[in-house]
Amino acid sequence: MTTSEPYERAFDEDIQRGTTEPCPECGGPVRTNSAETVCADCGLIIDEQSIDRGPEWHRDDADTAKRTGAPLTPARHDRGLSTVIGSGQDATGTDLSGQKRRRLARMRREQSRARWRSKQERNLGHGLTEIRRIASALGLADSVRDQACQLFRTAQNERLLKGRSIEAMAAASVFGACRCNGESWLIDDVAPMAQVGQNRVENAYTVLNEELGLPTPPVSLDQFVPRLASDLGCTDVVRRRAEELVVQAVDAGITTGVHPSGFAAACLYMAACVHDAPLTQADAAAAAGVTVETIRSHRDRLLSIVE
Repeated sequence: MTTSEPYERAFDEDIQRGTTEPCPECGGPVRTNSAETVCADCGLIIDEQSIDRGPEWHRDDADTAKRTGAPLTPARHDRGLSTVIGSGQDATGTDLSGQKRRRLARMRREQSRARWRSKQERNLGHGLTEIRRIASALGLADSVRDQACQLFRTAQNERLLKGRSIEAMAAASVFGACRCNGESWLIDDVAPMAQVGQNRVENAYTVLNEELGLPTPPVSLDQFVPRLASDLGCTDVVRRRAEELVVQAVDAGITTGVHPSGFAAACLYMAACVHDAPLTQADAAAAAGVTVETIRSHRDRLLSIVE
């Protein structure tokens, strides 16, 4: 067997190779492996050929990336480090034999049994799954979803889940993350996505806000106008006029205690009337999740300051 045969099968750091060059210090024999060149008599390290065990960078057509697997994410109970055992085919796409498929089936069964190390980790996985589902239904950004997952982890570490519904706390975490990021979502929008009643979601959010001290800014009316304008298909001219009406209403002090989404819808309705856009009170009320009487009441307030 020749010296190069092991390298055709695998990589081995401990394989020694002799060189014809003597040691420059003592003249002894020199041995070289995959890591360094060293004298066998005096131990002098003549050269180093260390292996770079860092991430392997390569340039794609789009940008530079590294092949180190998926990044860590707080949206998974194990930060995304779990292993998925495949079935049917190997890495090269070759069909597996029946014996190997049965072996992989047994390995998947044992992995599923050992996935949860405790009841607390099982509850965490269930809660994070609910958060991902609600965030996907609302179309939230990944950053907001990750903040909601981290908020749920904090609530579990502070023992706030005891005696409360996991689904309600997950929905409350999503709403809390939206409030902290200034998203134009009300609890009336988030609660229907949960698998519990709205009152339980409201109670869970109250606990999160009081116990954790969430940095939630006050609700701003102007942040609801773009989303409602997009849902109603309003033009840019109508949207800008509605934003001007919101500013006038805030300056006049008539927005205290109003429903933010309903008032923004009333501003869009008023702006649509000014520009003869096809928008009815019923459509505006349906988009804002309020009644037609609420739109009319806010319209009357707006008429008082416009006149």
